[in-house]
Amino acid sequence: MRLTNELEDRPIWRDPRAISLMMAASLTVMTAATISPALPGLERQFAGNETNALLIRLLVPAPSLAVVLVAPWCGAIADRSGRRRMLLAGLILFIISGSAGLVLPTLPLIMVSRLCLGVSLAMIMTAQSALIGDYFSGRALHAISSGQVSARNFGGFVFILIAGLLATVEPRLPFAVYVLPALALPFFWRVIVDLPSSTPAEQSSTTSSSGRFRPVVYLLAFGQMVITTLFFVMPTQLPFFLSGQGYSSPAVTGTALGTLMLAGGGAALCYPHLREAIGHAGNWACGFGLMATGFAILVTIEAGTAVFIGCAAIGAGYALATPGFIAISLGLTPPSRRGKTGALLTASVFLGQFLSPLISSPAISEWGWRVSGIGLAAVLGILALISGLAFRHLVREV
Repeated sequence: MRLTNELEDRPIWRDPRAISLMMAASLTVMTAATISPALPGLERQFAGNETNALLIRLLVPAPSLAVVLVAPWCGAIADRSGRRRMLLAGLILFIISGSAGLVLPTLPLIMVSRLCLGVSLAMIMTAQSALIGDYFSGRALHAISSGQVSARNFGGFVFILIAGLLATVEPRLPFAVYVLPALALPFFWRVIVDLPSSTPAEQSSTTSSSGRFRPVVYLLAFGQMVITTLFFVMPTQLPFFLSGQGYSSPAVTGTALGTLMLAGGGAALCYPHLREAIGHAGNWACGFGLMATGFAILVTIEAGTAVFIGCAAIGAGYALATPGFIAISLGLTPPSRRGKTGALLTASVFLGQFLSPLISSPAISEWGWRVSGIGLAAVLGILALISGLAFRHLVREV
């Protein structure tokens, strides 16, 4: 039996399952955002050799690499053994491995804990994505897909703020933020359940009745990876861009990144209404177009306000573009394969995060910020044009 949101018109925030899944989604941002303010203090604590300096810089991307490597296995296990146990086990491992940095005595041990954190995140996000497809369909599926994007943005804003304040007290205190999910464990335990398998009659009534994995899901996951790679130029390179423009104050960088997140959180809430009005292609055209505009403003206009306007446009565009990849992929996947789809979507996001600095740093070193930013705007503009033409074609067909 497939259960969906009982009342399609009921706001998702009134469904405890939706609340729990959005809370789980916010942990993706906690993984990187929480440790960032602690890095300068760790660098001072473990100063002395080049190996330590390298390890400290790898603490942020290490969980992303672990997610990419482990997610496929998590998908297979989730499809065979259920999502609930994987989600709860992942949360417990997340709390332990994330907060371990408070007490671990050496940098290599902290690195091991970060890799374990990546494993826990792969478990959480794979199970979370599969459960979204299990619990919700139709409008509710799109609403929860955009809701989790909003939760990531607003959660990231809060986590960075808390971690930054704790880092001013003691360099390792930001690791304590990883204990916060323990407060929600009883809630997850109560509301998250595995649903019974679909009956043959119910499966035959869906678009995925054959039980086969749709190849188009790979294309959607690839698209999500590309957009994530382009977007993560902001959190990985923006501080250096601002420093080059004469804005070296951490307060300016924090405000710019906060603008990026808050704009994304607000825009994601508009996604369901925009999708109903102009469809997926039109929505992607708007999202890619906003991102293109934001990058163009950022690198071509020297006024101080342009930084915040550009950040807001990029954050809002990414938040509008992302939910469609998630909702369509899960909607095309039969229940018995949603763990695989969840793993694929999870890996695509973190692979994009991992690849972004590896691609953007050499490009900026070779061509500079202005040319690289215009290049990003051009790529996103082409994607917006393609989506816009697709939307126009669909309108004509109707």
